[in-house]
Formats: sequence, C-alpha cells, structure tokens
Amino acid sequence: AMNRVQLLGRVGQDPVMRQVDGKNPVTIFSLATNEMWRTGESEVSQGALLFLCNLGDISQKTTWHRISVFRPGLRDVTYQYVKKGARLYVEGKIDYGEYTDKNNVRRQATTIIA
Repeated sequence: AMNRVQLLGRVGQDPVMRQVDGKNPVTIFSLATNEMWRTGESEVSQGALLFLCNLGDISQKTTWHRISVFRPGLRDVTYQYVKKGARLYVEGKIDYGEYTDKNNVRRQATTIIA
C-alpha cells in the first residue's frame, strides 16, 4: 500500500509550533493549491491556421491543506524559515482523524504529515 501526497502551493499563514499534553511538538501551517480551467470551447486547428473560438471563462478553485511537521529537524527549520506567501513544495502522507472542539463537538480533520 502507498499513502503519498505531493503539493506545490503558497503558504497561507506563518507556521505555529504546538505541544499537546507533553507529547512531541508539531509545526503546523496551511498551504493553498490552485486549479484553473477554461469553460467552453478552445482551439480549432485547420491546416496551418489556428483559430481561437469562444475561449469561454476561466474558472479557479483554491484548496486549503493543513500541513503538520513532526520530524524534529524539519519541524524546527519549517518553523524558523517558512513564511506566509512563500511558494512551497510539500511531500508527505495524508492522515484522517477526529477531534473534539471547544464546544465539545466532534469534528473530522484531514492533515498532510510532511
């Protein structure tokens, strides 16, 4: 089996370091990836001529990812040098979990473990 994720995007916030119940600290930040596409028809080729027909509208979707870094050396470097707006490549695995928020509501969370 394989659980592998590769992301290239922009950092949405400066990383924060957290430590829960005496466990190992973790550095957390958000990463935005964008997907763009054109709706409608695009290029029509006729011989050596290329016609652009009804290019349509450009649509964009931004997806936010929660990135967690546990490995000690990588965790500290991430916390020190990664900044909001930086373009970053992240490789890791996807993790699904649950937590209880401050209102005692059970929530699901998806995290990329870098």
